[in-house]
Amino acid sequence: MKMKLTWILLALALAVALGAFQWQRTRGTAANLNGASANSTTVPGAAAGDSAKPLPLVTLSSTDIVTVETTSLAQVLAISGPVKAINSAFVKARLAGELQDLLVREGDYVKAGQVIARIDNTEYQARLRQAQQQAQSAKAQVDIAQRTYDNNRSLVDQGFISKTALEISASNLAASQASYQAAQSGTEVLQKSLDDAVMRAPITGQVSQRLAQNGERVSVDTRLVEIVDLGQMEMEASLSAEDASRVRPGQIAQIVMEGSEKSVAAKVVRINPNTSAGSRAVVIYLSLAPHPLLRQGLFLQGGLSTGSRTSPALPITAVRTDKPVTYVQIILGDKVEHQPVVTGFIGESKGQSMVEVIGLPSGTRAISGSVGTLLAGTPVSVKPAGK
Repeated sequence: MKMKLTWILLALALAVALGAFQWQRTRGTAANLNGASANSTTVPGAAAGDSAKPLPLVTLSSTDIVTVETTSLAQVLAISGPVKAINSAFVKARLAGELQDLLVREGDYVKAGQVIARIDNTEYQARLRQAQQQAQSAKAQVDIAQRTYDNNRSLVDQGFISKTALEISASNLAASQASYQAAQSGTEVLQKSLDDAVMRAPITGQVSQRLAQNGERVSVDTRLVEIVDLGQMEMEASLSAEDASRVRPGQIAQIVMEGSEKSVAAKVVRINPNTSAGSRAVVIYLSLAPHPLLRQGLFLQGGLSTGSRTSPALPITAVRTDKPVTYVQIILGDKVEHQPVVTGFIGESKGQSMVEVIGLPSGTRAISGSVGTLLAGTPVSVKPAGK
């Protein structure tokens, strides 16, 4: 019995010893794992060290560099619109009848007073003759009434007839004279109709439209031809109310015409006091200097100078807006810096769009807009021109 109890105690002691050994082993494995984790945290440090390497050198050409310079900026307002002749007129039929002798066509030059066309006046001539004959008849009645009145006045003076008969003669004479005057007026009206049968050019210019043909029967006020005077042309440009507020009579614009490399000078002469219905646009009128290529209805484009300012400026493409704050890539020493700037007046100078830059002194070198964005601190070198 004692021997059996002894073996049981020895087995329990061995089991406790094995459990303690296993616990110590497990603890050592955990410590090794923690050590490995601690060693892995050094890897980002190594990567950070790699990112601290210097940025590569960027070589720029001289055309990639622009310099802040004090210059005169002209504010130019883009304008466009059709050309219209200041003086134009339609020749219309004043009588109804058959159209005759319309010989002019589009492009023909005509002078003021030149005969353009005629209306068949056969009927009007017959009416005029009739009116003239009626006037002659009325004149004969006046002569008879005048002689009767003169005779009756002599008889009254001699006491052969009463004054009543003389008054009747006077009334007949007045009626005859009124009839004669009415007949004369009718004659004048028909004479005017005959004159209206001949249509003349009201102004000197060119025929721009021929709207009827010989042999047609036209009515009163039918348009026959349009005449325009190309010696005085003007452009009509529509502007927003904001842009129109900067426009004043006398300002000069440069207008470009299709088919010509040279611009044409134009001057603001009038500003419409009303806005256009619907668009609320304000129409301005610019007089154009005579030019052989100007045609009525031609659509022109150009720029109107509305003001100027002298200030430090850069090409507008050199100003960058890909950050919350507007900035310019400038070169300080041999590195790129991102310099915040405040922009102001925008205008034209030396044939390109320039913008006023507040905060950059004249002479500051900047990178043009043709070069992409470079990181601040990037070293740069500028290759001399011609190399």
